[in-house]
Amino acid sequence: MDKNIEIHIKNLQSKLQLLLKKHALLQKENEQLQKENIGFNLKIKEMHEKNKQLEMQVNILKTSAGQLEGKDKIDFEKSINSYIRTLDKCISILNK
Repeated sequence: MDKNIEIHIKNLQSKLQLLLKKHALLQKENEQLQKENIGFNLKIKEMHEKNKQLEMQVNILKTSAGQLEGKDKIDFEKSINSYIRTLDKCISILNK
């Protein structure tokens, strides 16, 4: 009976070692995936910013050509006014 218990314990130990190795591999994989996720999120943020800049350029071109109308014109004017307010705040902070 002692022999059976020893065999059983050795089997459990080997299974436990295998599980620990798998766990360590999964942790490394998880860390790698998290790093990739951060990279993808940064890329998405950059793409959104680039898209925003391109939309602004399109609106500027349309405005200069006199083709911006309706809601687009109102949105563009709001964004320009927002930039102007931000610049005014910066200037007032610098003047203090």
